[in-house]
Amino acid sequence: MTASLNVAVQMDPMEGIKIGGDSTFALMLSAQSRGHRLWHYEAPALTMRGGRLFAKARSVTVQRVEGDHFSFGASTTLDLGRDVDVVLMRQDPPFDLSYITATHLLERIENETLVVNNPASVRNAPEKLFVLDYARFMPPTMITRDLDQVRSFLAEHGDIVVKPLYGNAGNAVFRVASDGANLSALVELFNASWVEPFMVQAFIPAVVEGDKRIVLVDGEVAGAINRVPGKGEIRSNLAAGGSAVKTELTEREHEICAALGPELKKRGLLFVGIDVIGGEWLTEINVTSPTGIVALDAFNGTDTAAMIWNAIEGRIAARAG
Repeated sequence: MTASLNVAVQMDPMEGIKIGGDSTFALMLSAQSRGHRLWHYEAPALTMRGGRLFAKARSVTVQRVEGDHFSFGASTTLDLGRDVDVVLMRQDPPFDLSYITATHLLERIENETLVVNNPASVRNAPEKLFVLDYARFMPPTMITRDLDQVRSFLAEHGDIVVKPLYGNAGNAVFRVASDGANLSALVELFNASWVEPFMVQAFIPAVVEGDKRIVLVDGEVAGAINRVPGKGEIRSNLAAGGSAVKTELTEREHEICAALGPELKKRGLLFVGIDVIGGEWLTEINVTSPTGIVALDAFNGTDTAAMIWNAIEGRIAARAG
């Protein structure tokens, strides 16, 4: 059995957690059940000084009791390289300069402390850009700020989806039909709201049947759920009103996972959620703060949090040996 570990969780405020479905909370419960000690801090608490990375943190215990799900101990300053065995980087996007800066800081302790997911790999694999390495599995896709390019893409594909490059939870995802109504206003809005390009994809009608979230742990498939959009919606994210249903992987999805798995493992991306539409179209590779394991385990009778901790403990043992 692995010795007790000091686990620092870089995340959002504990008060805001929805414990019924929060993947980070499930990971914390699982760690605690193994005898690991938990610490909580938020990304702004990081301080680099004298070549050492510190975080003002509090010890925390968790329990699955709505409204009374955590208890903090005293505040202390942790040297994340010397005092901690594992850092879970689990704050929610947006994947902005603050997020990127945190990855740079955490990268400086990677020879001392295991950071999950690997911070350099998270920085270099944003969900809607890393996926372009696997374009053979994707629907027709374009990244642009150019209205004429979007009009040409719409004319070619007839029905499209426009979404932010660094969005999350289904926010600001728009479908544009073949008539192109409001397209110029939408592009104008995106260009005014974000300095980076946006993503445009051919609309896949099969999305009404669901958007499958497949979870991979250290490159291996842990399971999947199908997220079905609400009535009148194209967004299937659970945070946007989608509902989860039990599912199995198609042959094509097994092929996609087999192609991704070795690269995810090599990059130190231990907990990844990929999104597939219609059993064949890969749309995102989520590495920043993947979700969905609570619903997945409820349908499949699995324990994905335990799988993730097995992978973490295996990595720590390999580093020590």
